[in-house]
Order: sequence, then structure tokens, then C-alpha cells
Amino acid sequence: MNNLCKDRVNHVEISHDGEDQRIDNYLLKILKGVPKSHVYRILSSGEVRVNGGRARPNRRLAVGDKIRIPPIRVAQRNQGTAPQDPERFKILYEDEDILAIDKPAGLAVHGGSGVSSGIIEHLRSTRSNQPFLELIHRLDKETSGVLLLAKKRLALTNLHTQIRNNQTKKIYLALVPGQWDQKISKVDLALRKYVSKAGERRVVIDGANGKPSLTLFKALEVNEQTSLIEANLKTGRTHQIRVHLAHINFPILGDDKYGDFRRNKLFQKYDLKRMFLHAHRFSFTHPKSSEKITIESPLPVELREVMRSIDGAQSNQKQNN
Repeated sequence: MNNLCKDRVNHVEISHDGEDQRIDNYLLKILKGVPKSHVYRILSSGEVRVNGGRARPNRRLAVGDKIRIPPIRVAQRNQGTAPQDPERFKILYEDEDILAIDKPAGLAVHGGSGVSSGIIEHLRSTRSNQPFLELIHRLDKETSGVLLLAKKRLALTNLHTQIRNNQTKKIYLALVPGQWDQKISKVDLALRKYVSKAGERRVVIDGANGKPSLTLFKALEVNEQTSLIEANLKTGRTHQIRVHLAHINFPILGDDKYGDFRRNKLFQKYDLKRMFLHAHRFSFTHPKSSEKITIESPLPVELREVMRSIDGAQSNQKQNN
């Protein structure tokens, strides 16, 4: 938990890196590995104090605010698999405001849901001289590709505004089974998040209660068994591409949550060991220079090998026929 001691009361004074943050988000950042439910419990119980008084979770912090944090005693959780040394992540772009890395599949971007820490926590620990580092957006654990982080709060708020106002462009690549229906150019269906009885976070199509969600699609390569498609996110809902594609019967290959179990198993013979979804390109306006920036991540080697294996199998089948 940073330099905090979990067995006694801690007193923290807010500096510029915590200015204007909600107290719940600030506590979640500094209490690394502590479950979100526990953070909200100590807030609601009044054990957390700001300048001597109780604080609601949405309380905005100011420079000089003094926070009292009670002892944090929680059961040890399964730590999961720690990411590789973050400094070995390929850096796609970096300046004094923004950092973009090439995220590998299989790594969570932040701690939670049984994972004590993710890429953001490890980057903070290895960049101890970086006073501010926050995720601009998120990628699912099994999704690879462009991941943007802010090195200054102004960059973070500016990019969040651009994303909210649909002023950025996020392009993903996905492999789906079958020959793509060229009549499909978009899916405009509202999505709703819920938690299943088993405690699993899921997303469903819900026109009545869901949030508007729009994805544009374009086929890049269409073969007998598969189609490589481009997905352009016009909204950024949780699991949006995965749910939209599953709904129109083109589930992403390797998706173990919304995909087709039978087809996933069939394509394992081509050494497909992960979900075939890759964040390929992110375009935005630089928050300081106003320059148009486009950051790209090529399709990972393991996904290119899967496509090569599928193409090879199809060629052999044609020759045998």
C-alpha cells in the first residue's frame, strides 16, 4: 500500500497529484491491492476523515487537505500472475504528457477481480520519479494492443473529454468464424452491464435499459473459414465489440465469455490460445500541441501465426480436392 502502514492509522496530506480527484478514486489508487468493497466500507462508516470530518465517496480533494485513513486489515487474496517487467513493454509513443504501450494479451490493466495489481500499478512502481500516471482508457485482460496513459492530470481530463465527445478514433482487429456478411456495416444496439449470480460481470443487449452503443464494421480479409474484420468504436462500452459481434452470430474466435465454445475448440488446432481481438490504432488530438496523433500496434506474432495456419490448412484442402 505505497508507504502506508496497514496496521495503524495513516495521515496523508494532498499534493498537486491528488488535486480535484474524488476521494474514493484517490483511496483506490493509493491502497493498492485492497478490494474496492472495503474502500467503500471505510468511507461509508466514517472511518476515513478529511480535515477532521466525514467524507462522501464523491468528495473532491484540494491541495492541503488532510486525510485520516484507518488501519486496513483484509484477508490476503490470490495474487495472480504478475506482469512481466513493465519497462520491457514496447513503448509506442511517449512525451511529457502521454505514454502509449503495446499491451500484451493476458495481463490486466489494473488490479481488481482477484488480481492484486496490473500494468498501471507495475508501471507506477518502476517509474517512481513519475508523480502522476493514470489510464486514459482500458482494455480487457485478453485484448492486446495500444494502451494510452496520461502523465499529467490535464492530459487525462482532456483525453477523457475527447473520448466522451467522440473526437477520438479507436480501431480494433478481430477474427470471426465464417464469411462476413458484407451487408453488415454497423451494429447500433444498447448495452447493459450486470453481475451474474456467480459474481461474473457480463454485458447484454437491452434496448429498454441499456446505454447507446455503436460499432462500425469493415471486412479486411474474407476466407472460407474465417473473416478478419475492422471494428471502429463510436462508443466505449464494456465488452462492446465482443457482445455486438456475438449478437449477429460472428463471435470473436477465442472469446470464452461471449464466444461459441464449439467453434473455439475447433480452432484450437490452429494454435489459437487467446481471444483474437487487438487494439490496432488510436487517433486523438494532442492535449497540449493540438497535433493530430495516430498510434498503431501491429497484429501480434501469435495472431499472425494463427491466420497463417488457417490459410495453410485451406490451401492443403484445396490441393487434396
